[in-house]
Amino acid sequence: MAMLRVALLALLAAMATSAGAQEWPSRPVRFVVPFPAGGSTDVGARLVGDLSRSLHQQIVVENKSGANGNIGIETAARSVADGYTVLVTTDAVSSNPHVYKANIDPLKELTPVIQLARQPIVLASHPSLGVASLAELIALAKEQPGLRYATGGGVGAQHMVAQWFASIAGIKLEQVPYRGGAPAINDLIAGHVKLGSLGSTPLIPHYKAGTLRLLAQSTQARSPSLPEVPTYQEAARLNSAINAALAETAIRDGFLQSGQEPVGGSVEAFSQLFRRDFDTYARLVKELNIKAD
Repeated sequence: MAMLRVALLALLAAMATSAGAQEWPSRPVRFVVPFPAGGSTDVGARLVGDLSRSLHQQIVVENKSGANGNIGIETAARSVADGYTVLVTTDAVSSNPHVYKANIDPLKELTPVIQLARQPIVLASHPSLGVASLAELIALAKEQPGLRYATGGGVGAQHMVAQWFASIAGIKLEQVPYRGGAPAINDLIAGHVKLGSLGSTPLIPHYKAGTLRLLAQSTQARSPSLPEVPTYQEAARLNSAINAALAETAIRDGFLQSGQEPVGGSVEAFSQLFRRDFDTYARLVKELNIKAD
């Protein structure tokens, strides 16, 4: 599965006719954000809203949240196609039609304008969870299956990243979908939910303040905004490199000639073996009354 990220997009209600004879814009422009105020998409829309100075017209940001963004997306698509309604959304506009019953066809009813930005989806934890890395989270999740994590919506990139990670790691995580990023972050900071798979933008101040930890980010390379936070791929890279080495004939022969059988395999398989061995030795030490000299 390719690494997912939040792509911030601007789209117009499809232009059936020209915006008219007057030079655009001759009146205020509406930016429809399909998520609540305070989330990544809202932040991006308001930053771009500063265009009002160069356009000499007011830009009004309108939050139309609900149904994982579908309400706002449909609101924009059904607006008059005159160039004065702009949808500022995430790639939910691309994923939602494949998951939810869609009342519009975004490919036909929306006109792409520009990709505004991209940001990683980050896995954040509350300090009280007691984990500071993916490895520590995996170990905890094996002891406590079904750890809950917050997302800013239903089925979407944030959910997919977390479930992809859980599948690779051989653990079970339970999604808690919120109406948007802002309410999810509020509950995460308060410790009502201890994990979050969310867009990075609104989390950065809390991370820098030490009220949240960032365990991983979803982009292939580290974001310039978070150079010290490892990517999900980095956590799996060493395993991949060693597996590739063990597949080389010279290295395999070297192990065999020294009386060792090369094994390799996935992170989750080794994690399960490690846990089984740990439990076995605990039982044997107790049963056999083994003590250190």
